[in-house]
Amino acid sequence: MKNSRLTAFEVINGVLRENAYSNLSLEKALDGAENKDKAFVTRLVYGVLERKLTLDYVINIYLKSKTKPKIKILLYMGTYQILFMDKVPDSAAVNETLKLADELGLSFYKKVINAVLRKVCSEKNTVLDNVSLDIKYSCPQSLINMWTKMYGEENTVSILESINNRPPVFAVPNTEFLDAEELQYELLNEGVECELFYECVKINSQFDVSRLNSFKNGLFYIEDYSSYTAACALDAKEGDVVLDMCASPGGKSFTLAQTGAQIHSFDLYEHRVNLISKTAKRLELDNIIAGVNDALVFNPDMPKADKILCDVPCSGFGIIRRKPEIRYKNLDDIKELFDIQYNILLTSSKYLKNGGRIMYSTCTLNKKENEKVVSEFLKNNSDFELIEQRTTFPLKDGGDGFFYALMVKND
Repeated sequence: MKNSRLTAFEVINGVLRENAYSNLSLEKALDGAENKDKAFVTRLVYGVLERKLTLDYVINIYLKSKTKPKIKILLYMGTYQILFMDKVPDSAAVNETLKLADELGLSFYKKVINAVLRKVCSEKNTVLDNVSLDIKYSCPQSLINMWTKMYGEENTVSILESINNRPPVFAVPNTEFLDAEELQYELLNEGVECELFYECVKINSQFDVSRLNSFKNGLFYIEDYSSYTAACALDAKEGDVVLDMCASPGGKSFTLAQTGAQIHSFDLYEHRVNLISKTAKRLELDNIIAGVNDALVFNPDMPKADKILCDVPCSGFGIIRRKPEIRYKNLDDIKELFDIQYNILLTSSKYLKNGGRIMYSTCTLNKKENEKVVSEFLKNNSDFELIEQRTTFPLKDGGDGFFYALMVKND
């Protein structure tokens, strides 16, 4: 792999200037890299994206004029290392950033870069004293205001305290072969630090999942704990026909399949469907049928279902710590999601048997995409009744922010 800081620069540049997805860009850039390099690049990339507003605030104190986007990214990287990466000496943060400027053909700007970073070093212990919440947590004030209005100040602060933490990774055991305790034993034997977390295993160390024999042998799959508990709440039974309408990458389908139900997993794109099928084969879950389907369009060939899961496209405000750039979305740009979400739920409900259950879920924290969609659906469909509605806030050592509403179709 090329120089780790150069790799980080290229990923950050792609996300900020070309609207690339941070997780996909990182995965591609780090393919085949050593764990040490992976950890450093991942920390630096996500750190800069997470703390962009904080970094802008600090840099603008010392940078009195506009500069080129690439220079700004170099300043982001150097400043982040100085303020938030304790294991990187200040001198290394400055000198390596200057070397990177040379590699990128930006030597002309080294004097400015050096001056700003030296100032950050000299005042790093006080520069963030008494700042507002948006600067402290690097979260747009508009999003903070929305959360405060919808969930209250205490919950909002709790959300803010979670969004810049590294998200936990959960391994869900394939109960066809083993339980959580046995999976923990297998992972520990392969050098993966982990602990039991209810019915799952929380992984506490860097690892390359594709190199683990336990993964290759289908003993587990990766799924966030909030997503896992939502799939369990649908309460699929052996023999049930279950439709997972927006299934990719398939975690909930795999959880549902372990009940013995017949799972029909759908996605709009064939390559995503192929990903579900590939994982189902690895897990030896032969009760999953994956296919291409547009959840917005009624399909007369769809089987009548006992249970339906609609995990709809959303703004993603519950998974900011996994995709930090999500926090910078313009709130006006997500208004069109309501119609998509409502119509997926409405179309999907037409496949449900009388007495059957349907779950609407998102990985966002926005009542306009959550409770409002469910309320509108129930108002317009009197044969459906709400059983349970739940919002989960992200926790440092727990699952992501998540919402689900479980409804029943009355006879």
